[in-house]
Amino acid sequence: MEYFVVLLLMICMMAMLYSSVGHGGASGYLAAMALFGLAPEVMKPAALTMNLFVASLVLIRLYRAHYFSWQIFLPIAMASMPMAFWGGMLSPDESTFQYIVGTALLLASLTFFVRIDHEQECVKPTFSVSIPVGGVLGFISGLSGVGGGIYLSPLLLWLRWTQMRTNAAIAAAFILVNSAAGLAGHMITVNSWPIDIGWYVIAALIGAVVGSELAVRRLAPPMLRQLLGIVLVVAGAKMLLTA
Repeated sequence: MEYFVVLLLMICMMAMLYSSVGHGGASGYLAAMALFGLAPEVMKPAALTMNLFVASLVLIRLYRAHYFSWQIFLPIAMASMPMAFWGGMLSPDESTFQYIVGTALLLASLTFFVRIDHEQECVKPTFSVSIPVGGVLGFISGLSGVGGGIYLSPLLLWLRWTQMRTNAAIAAAFILVNSAAGLAGHMITVNSWPIDIGWYVIAALIGAVVGSELAVRRLAPPMLRQLLGIVLVVAGAKMLLTA
């Protein structure tokens, strides 16, 4: 029971930190569940489900604040959703899943240590980049349970397509549609549901209420982002070493 409470607190904290930068928090939830040794058949649908609720809340707040861009979002989303559905349908064995998620967490951790200028002048996005980016990130999202926004955000900033709050809004929408597609694919092939999913969602939403307020008003402090990166490194390494 004590471990379960600590897990819920970690999920709540992850949701707060991730939503403050427009993310659903899947890599954080996966990291928390990995540290507590939850089974792969629980981790993937649980992370995607929490993503749905948290990303929806963040998107509503940022959309109402007029930070969203349909022009950037639509091409990426159209390419990503069918790939996320396909990835969600795949059910690798436990060892393979641990390698996939462990690698995904280590890659995700890098985004919290690399600093990218988010106040630079933006350029117009191109379909030739949007389509393959959306497809690749959508597949990763559905296969691993990571929403994909944690990879999309730094990429959009690096390409100079967005500034920070528009970036957060697009990431939230991207996470929302890919989590829905990935979860739909997963439920078609694996007709099971985590028994404690209600508690996970409640904990994530509590954190997201605070984090979404930060997303609209201020950015997450660099020290918190780096601490989150360290947690992902530890969880990713644990999954790879125990696979």
